[in-house]
Amino acid sequence: MYAALQDRTDGKKGDAPSQTQMLGQSVFPTGDLVERQSDYDEYAFAGEFYDFVVPYCERKDVGFFVEMALEAAGPVLEIGCGTGRVLIPTARAGVEIVGMDSSSKMLAVCGEKLELEPEEVRSRVRLAKGDMRYFDLNKRFHLVTIPFRPFQHLLSSEDQMSCLACVHKHLVDQGKLVLDVFNPSLPHLAGKADITELMGEEPEFLMPDGRRVLRRHNILSRDWFNQVQDLEVLYEVGHPDGDEERLVHRLRMRYLFRFEAEHLLARCGFQVEALYSGYDKSPYGSKYPGELIFVARRVGSGPVGR
Repeated sequence: MYAALQDRTDGKKGDAPSQTQMLGQSVFPTGDLVERQSDYDEYAFAGEFYDFVVPYCERKDVGFFVEMALEAAGPVLEIGCGTGRVLIPTARAGVEIVGMDSSSKMLAVCGEKLELEPEEVRSRVRLAKGDMRYFDLNKRFHLVTIPFRPFQHLLSSEDQMSCLACVHKHLVDQGKLVLDVFNPSLPHLAGKADITELMGEEPEFLMPDGRRVLRRHNILSRDWFNQVQDLEVLYEVGHPDGDEERLVHRLRMRYLFRFEAEHLLARCGFQVEALYSGYDKSPYGSKYPGELIFVARRVGSGPVGR
């Protein structure tokens, strides 16, 4: 069986409490900070549907992250590993990897999928439940990845810097971070067009139990000053017996612009080595809006001016 990863809390005065825990064990926070609840625990159905959403199944990022992991030639930490969409192919490629997520539901799905893998794959994987802002895994990595936008669920600069400080602490000297966020579309932000016009219509997907699910997105509000969008994801579910239900997943995401992200990384002890607009390593500016995929090396002693 894959292994859970044990937490270490130093308890030094002034340190933020570690939010990492072994799977199946009690939470280990100290101090006054309450464990952060994941959207995917509050909306458990979203975790159940995740692996069947067609755009997620068709994303072209898996090969990119597997290649980066192989190039790292050492252990990898994936933050926001979810159901193992990237983590499991990485382990199959022969890479030792730790997957951390704040959602018990997503980690449970990942664990179930790992049980179907050969022992040699399972033996390369460790799973940990933790808050990306405050974690201590008592281990250093050659590569840390944050695929497919979990960093954008951090809504303040303080939380972003806290996350990057933890990443810096967990990297070996000259280790690398791959940070994957979307590139904001200015025409979309300036207009009132529905998000579907930017993302496209999603096809219906079929669950193993026969349910048919159609997913749609709405933007409920935009906070122009803090660069935060309040979103809802609607799931129209048709059951085999003819019943229908409508499920709603509410979430908030903060968007970052290219130079804002570069300055944030520099302030937190990273040097950007590459910036891609796609998972084929197409350079930034070759497509619009494209992605913002930063490859940054750990330099210096960590965040300054915090």
